[in-house]
Amino acid sequence: MNFKQHNMKRFKVGVVQSTPVFFDLEATLEKTETIVAEQAAEGVKLLLFPESYLPGYPRGFDFGAVVGRRTTEGRKTWQAYWDHSVAVGDRHCDRLAALAQKYQLFIIMGITERDEQTTTLYCSLLYFSPTEGLMGCHRKLKPTGSERLIWGEGGAADLEVYPTSLGKMGGLICWENLMPLARMALYQQGIQIYLAPTADARTTWLPILQHIAQESRCFVLGANQYFRKSDYPDPWQELAEVEEDCCPGGSAIVSPLGEVIAGPLWGEEGVLTAVVDLEEVIQSRYDFSPAGHYHRPAIFDFKVRKA
Repeated sequence: MNFKQHNMKRFKVGVVQSTPVFFDLEATLEKTETIVAEQAAEGVKLLLFPESYLPGYPRGFDFGAVVGRRTTEGRKTWQAYWDHSVAVGDRHCDRLAALAQKYQLFIIMGITERDEQTTTLYCSLLYFSPTEGLMGCHRKLKPTGSERLIWGEGGAADLEVYPTSLGKMGGLICWENLMPLARMALYQQGIQIYLAPTADARTTWLPILQHIAQESRCFVLGANQYFRKSDYPDPWQELAEVEEDCCPGGSAIVSPLGEVIAGPLWGEEGVLTAVVDLEEVIQSRYDFSPAGHYHRPAIFDFKVRKA
């Protein structure tokens, strides 16, 4: 199929707010297939999962690190996180591609990615097409705070927007969305469906999604995990320094004019859905287009260094 010649203007999208089975890839993939099958049966054509849904966001873990010292137990915890992470092209990745094909929808999955060549972990976003399989992998440009102890930095090569049968889709992970130039890199590529998986469960996150929607004139999809400390299995529960209600969610879908059209969802697992119409993207850019008529290239010079 030639995506550019068979674009859909109206279709149903979904954001998944789910609790992964922490450090158990197989169990979480089984849960993923159940969610995908249910939403495909409801006509969903694009499904966004949260940041590091596989193998779970390590909220509250210190991995035995303070300035100038790392513990043996912390290194072993990092090893366990490595063991349960996903390598691009491995059997777990292939399984997600097969799910996208079987259920005929796009799956956008947040993972902790392991790079076998460099022995480095990354916080990444995988894009799966129902016809092309794995389309791409975006690595988080700048891990936040203590995340830098476990995740490496991404680069510009995968700062991409993908032309698909559902329009042009792309995204940034969690606090990457606070980086104005990273957002502009996507705007310049004509993005229409903006994907924002996160681990930020504060009430201040929704206004950020609304700002991005108004700024980008895109549909913005925000997905977060729903997670409690008691969801950590032993022995990981005792290592997590968090309160019980550590990630109450907050997933939402926002229109190109900044209106919340689904959610926010708090305090439970669930899938939010909405029918989006790409003509609304065009109409919203009548009076504001961040990389078009509202951009002043004679004044501002912006370039992404891909090499």
